[in-house]
Amino acid sequence: MNILVTGGMGFIGSNYILNRMEKYDDFIYNMDSITYASNPWYLEKVKNSPNYKFINDDINNISIHGQELRDLDTIVNFAAESHVDNSIKDSSSFIISNIMGTHALLEHARKNDLRFHQISTDEVYGALPVDSKEKFNVDSPYNPKNPYSATKGTADMLVRSYCNTYGLKATISNCSNNFGPHQHREKLIPKTIINLMNNEKVPIYGDGRQIRDWIYVTDHCNGIDLILEKGKAGKTYLIGSDGEHSNIEVVNEIMHLMKKNTDMIKFVDDRPGHDRRYAIDASSIRKLGWKPEFNFNDALRQTVDHYTKNYENYIL
Repeated sequence: MNILVTGGMGFIGSNYILNRMEKYDDFIYNMDSITYASNPWYLEKVKNSPNYKFINDDINNISIHGQELRDLDTIVNFAAESHVDNSIKDSSSFIISNIMGTHALLEHARKNDLRFHQISTDEVYGALPVDSKEKFNVDSPYNPKNPYSATKGTADMLVRSYCNTYGLKATISNCSNNFGPHQHREKLIPKTIINLMNNEKVPIYGDGRQIRDWIYVTDHCNGIDLILEKGKAGKTYLIGSDGEHSNIEVVNEIMHLMKKNTDMIKFVDDRPGHDRRYAIDASSIRKLGWKPEFNFNDALRQTVDHYTKNYENYIL
C-alpha cells in the first residue's frame, strides 16, 4: 500500500508510522505542518528510509501535492488540534485543522478514488454517569461538550456524508484515551512524569475523579491496521481496552513508579465542561479479531521509563 499519514510528527501518528513500517513494506508519506505538538525526533529512526517521505505542509494544502502523491491509495488522518484547554481559549485553529483540514483530505480522496480512514475520539459522545456501567457504542448519539470534541464530531459527520453522497471508501475509529511514547507534555501522563522529574507539583483538575478508558498507543495502532485490512466502508469502529482509571489513580500510580510522595499533587479549579467519565464498548473492533496486548500497569511502567530516559527530547 501507498499510505498518506497526516499528522505523522505528532503523538499517535508517529507511533503509527513506526509500527506500520515495522510490520509492512508500504510506502509511507507523512504530511505534517510541524506545530508545537510535532517533534521530528520521533521519526529519526525512519527519516532516511527508502519507503518513507516527509511532506512539510498543512493538510489544507493537499491539493497542490497531487503529482507528488500520484501513487497514493490510502489516507489515514491523524492530523488534528487535540488539547481541550486550548480549544476553550481559542477554537479557531481547531476549526481550521479538524474541520476544514478533514474536508480538504476528503476532497482529495474523492477526486482520486482513495481509501480514507478518519481517526476520531470518544469525546464526541459526551460524558457518562460515574456510577453507571454504561459504555459508548457505535449507536451512541454525538453529544460533544467542548470545542475540541465538537470539531472532531463535525469532521466525522463530513466523512459519513462523503460515504453516503459520493460512495467514498471511508471508515472511522473513535478511540479512548491514548498514552505512551511521543505524547506532548501538555497531556496528563507526560505532564505528571516531567513535572515530577523537575520536582514540580502536578496540577489535577477538580477532585481528580474524572474517569477515562486508557489504551496504550500501540494497541490503538494495531486496531487501525485491522480496520484498513478488514473494515467495511461506511462503518465506525470503537477502540478501547476496558481500562477505566480515574485521573487521580493514574497520577498516584506514576508517583509510586517514580517513588514520589502524594504531597506533589496540587488540586486546581476544574476545567469548564469537564466530562466526568468516558467508557467504550469495543465489540465492533473485537469482531474483526482485535484485542489489546498491553495491560495498563505494564504499559504505564514502560511509558514512565521512556520519558525518564528521553527527558531532553520533551522539554524543548
